[in-house]
Amino acid sequence: MKDCNCGYCVGGEPLAKFGIKICDLTVSQLILFKEQSHPGRCIVAYKDHISEIVNITDEERNAYFADVARAAKAIHAAFGPKKVNYGAYGDTGCHLHFHLVPKYEDDPFEWGGVFAMNPDRKYLSEEEYAAMIEKIKANL
Repeated sequence: MKDCNCGYCVGGEPLAKFGIKICDLTVSQLILFKEQSHPGRCIVAYKDHISEIVNITDEERNAYFADVARAAKAIHAAFGPKKVNYGAYGDTGCHLHFHLVPKYEDDPFEWGGVFAMNPDRKYLSEEEYAAMIEKIKANL
């Protein structure tokens, strides 16, 4: 099931407003969050337009969390954060997704606190995004 108003479902310009698709995983897609105050921040969005984790089977849920873990391992290997925070929201978009937000102890901005949904502080060049995506892919 897809929603024609959802960036995760349709990709293209709606997705490009906030992210860049890295690749498909087993039951989800991995997306680089364009705002990179937390180097390596990604989103793991479920393949179908569902709102709640309780609306998929146990097998689908386990496969989704395996995708989340695979992405987190790649972020750890590629960028070496002290911690990855996991956020599942979606009150407005209602598409099951997790934000994977690497946290670094030397980050004066947010270490020790909850991450901002979109701090709107750091955007990269196309070349920098491409290099970051390749680094993540190399560690998947």
